[in-house]
Amino acid sequence: MSQSVDRRASVLVDTNVIIESYRTGSWAALAGGYRVETVEDCVTETQTGFQLRRPEQLIVVSKLRASLAAEHCVGNRERAELAIQSQGIALDRGEESLWAHALGRDDDWTLCGPDRASLRCGVRLGFRERIVSLEELLKRVGHRTKRPLKSHYTEAWLKTVLSDLVLAENVGGANG
Repeated sequence: MSQSVDRRASVLVDTNVIIESYRTGSWAALAGGYRVETVEDCVTETQTGFQLRRPEQLIVVSKLRASLAAEHCVGNRERAELAIQSQGIALDRGEESLWAHALGRDDDWTLCGPDRASLRCGVRLGFRERIVSLEELLKRVGHRTKRPLKSHYTEAWLKTVLSDLVLAENVGGANG
């Protein structure tokens, strides 16, 4: 898990984090506290299932885009490079695009997204130390959520899952 999140560094977020941040009334604190970036596919995914959300949880795409430090478009070449390195991991389109984008970066960044397949991908790619929980990000900007975060957005959950994935992927072991 990330030991320290530099507030000047980019924080890459997946669809789930965006939705949970809206659900808990935390998006403004997150986007105001960090250089929050995502990919086009994650922005598109925020509109899936919108009819099932309460009015305060609706995500207006134009407002979301305006609050982001950057929204990246990912091409087939980047996805192919990721596919070679993450064989056997079933990522959804947004997570696939987010990790494909992350692979091409050479700056300081962290990634926030609670999906187990995405976390497995990050561990396999050697980015375990760049993965951070939504809870940690919000704590670091001094934000308390209006509603409690779901468990898989917490530091404790992330620590447990990452430990399990490191063992499963045999990262750092004799064969790793």
